[in-house]
Amino acid sequence: MQTPTTLPSKTDFFLKLETPHHFIRRKTRTPNNFRTGFDFRDDLGYGFLRRCYWGSKKHSFGPSVSPLALTFEQQQVVVGKTDSKSSDEPVRPDDSEVKLNKHYNLPSNGENKGKRFDTRALASSLRSAKTANDVEAVLGDKGDLPLQVYSTIIRAFGREKSVNSAIAVLEWLQMKKPGPNLFIYNSVLGAIKQAEEFGHVERIMNDMVVNGVSPNVVTYNTLMGISLAQGDETKALELFNLIERKGLSPSPASYSTALLAYRRMEDGFGALNFYVEFRTKYQKGEIGKNDKSEEWEAEAKKLEDFVVRICYQVMRRWLVNSEDSSHKVLRLLTCMDQAGLETGRSEHERLIWACTREEHYSVAKELYNRIHENGSDISLSVCNHVIWLLGKAKKWWAALEIYEDLLDKGPKPNNMSYELIVSHFNFLLTAARRKGIWKWGIRLLDKMQEKGLKPGSKEWNSVLIACSKASEPSAAIQIFTRMIENGEKPTIISYGALLSALEKGKLYDEALRVWKHMIKMGVEPNAYAYTIMASVYAAQGKFNIVESIIREMPVSGVELNVVTFNAIITACARNNMSGSAYEWFQRMEVEKIEPNEVSYEMLIEALVKDGKPKLAYDMYLRARVKGLSLSAKAYDLLVEAARGGGVSIDLSLLGPPPPLPPPESKTRAEISKDLSDLGDVPKSILFDTNH
Repeated sequence: MQTPTTLPSKTDFFLKLETPHHFIRRKTRTPNNFRTGFDFRDDLGYGFLRRCYWGSKKHSFGPSVSPLALTFEQQQVVVGKTDSKSSDEPVRPDDSEVKLNKHYNLPSNGENKGKRFDTRALASSLRSAKTANDVEAVLGDKGDLPLQVYSTIIRAFGREKSVNSAIAVLEWLQMKKPGPNLFIYNSVLGAIKQAEEFGHVERIMNDMVVNGVSPNVVTYNTLMGISLAQGDETKALELFNLIERKGLSPSPASYSTALLAYRRMEDGFGALNFYVEFRTKYQKGEIGKNDKSEEWEAEAKKLEDFVVRICYQVMRRWLVNSEDSSHKVLRLLTCMDQAGLETGRSEHERLIWACTREEHYSVAKELYNRIHENGSDISLSVCNHVIWLLGKAKKWWAALEIYEDLLDKGPKPNNMSYELIVSHFNFLLTAARRKGIWKWGIRLLDKMQEKGLKPGSKEWNSVLIACSKASEPSAAIQIFTRMIENGEKPTIISYGALLSALEKGKLYDEALRVWKHMIKMGVEPNAYAYTIMASVYAAQGKFNIVESIIREMPVSGVELNVVTFNAIITACARNNMSGSAYEWFQRMEVEKIEPNEVSYEMLIEALVKDGKPKLAYDMYLRARVKGLSLSAKAYDLLVEAARGGGVSIDLSLLGPPPPLPPPESKTRAEISKDLSDLGDVPKSILFDTNH
């Protein structure tokens, strides 16, 4: 049977990109500044990740003019355009244009109005620039270009990881009046972030202080992103707190970047608490009250979606770690419920696939129940995975409940479902066979048939063997009959178990009929079946038939072994035929089969019962010489015979008495402890209800 595999989650894949969900440039600019607003017009994670994130470390948190993806696609900058949706024709010189020109230090007489600047060509000519003098050699005769052009060029250098060229442009601008403004510095920081040349950050920040340029929220957002790229999540959160201490208002990008810091730290509880605090402030009107440039209602909903995805990915990470974090997962799920976060089937199912170890069963069962409680459909493959996991954790009856749900509520179980649940029953039936708990085995068969599961020969044989071990011939006959009635053909194991049960119950005639039926059905006897029949005929004193069986075994390709002779000797001992027992013991030497402890013990028992303690004593000493350790029963029989039989036996030669065996009978509590490895099997299955 194939073990269900753990499938990857799309949520896990996309969230690995770790992109703040606001990092899509808003398509409008306010009249007052060339802003770095961000928005996302699609669902969290998929569309915006594709558009604004290139690799796990190539995202940009800082540039405030336009997304880096557009740096070289937009080859020309048209001064005067205020919206990316505008046509190629310059806009009219309205108030917005005047403010924009003023902001970028453009002359108010419209000198640069509508003028096109080929930023691709300018950036290409500056690609090798390393110093301000190199920039002067290229741009010295270009006149005063709008700062918007320089900002675009700087961000292009960030994309090409040419930070030295970007800094050279900044140094050249510092030589001019009035010099670079905040947006130029933000563009340089963004280029540093994208190129991952973090050694320049401190220098740029010092230059801003020296030049009296105060950081804005975009600056701090960029610095937070740089801290994340450097693996310093704590510093990123400190920068978020610094935004408010500086009297600034965090933007949606600030909140989403902080959430990413918690994600990197795999702190699901921290991310959830951070979001709840944001939501509380937002609901009280403390966030976005005077900020008309952001659609805060939509942003708040996106942040909620984002924190849900982060929590689920953190839980997946917890589950795949080496330590058991099931309790943390369950606690975070509870905290998410208390926070009123909405979760769906897809998130639950993906998390179930991450449950692969035994200790994860509680998480998988909880998620399975949540899906059903929400009235959602559930994938059959997920149900099969839960059944497999519960079986792995020995929660057999919990797995059966899932299978019952499939039968009652759907989806309809398939072959995998059937094989999984049958394999669980097989484990339990094997335990019943091994421990000889025949009543338990019968109840398990009944439960299988009740649930529409058809037991195979393996299942029937397990119960037959349990009946044989418990010396329950009537139960064995009943199970054998049911097996045939259910269309299952008995195997040599089936016949062997039934013959053994009949032999132990001294139902010799019935055993003979079963033997004949086995031969008639064309089932070839094995050593076990031959041994049982040899024991049956030996118990009846029909040693001529026993002899024929011994001769037939090698002819049939079945090797003679010590077990067969031990069975014959045991039958003789229990039926007071010590002479025959001794003869068959001697026969072992003829057949060159070495007697073992059982051979000697059964022969000693037969000899003592027949009043031959001296011969029994000799056999005991012979066994000791061969290095065999006989049981306490054989020792006690000799001691008792010596004391009551008037025979002179030197008991000192027998050595110290062997240790007593543990008691055969067990209390119900002892049986329960012995069966503790069988998981959640109900006690009603293990024991009689009236017991």
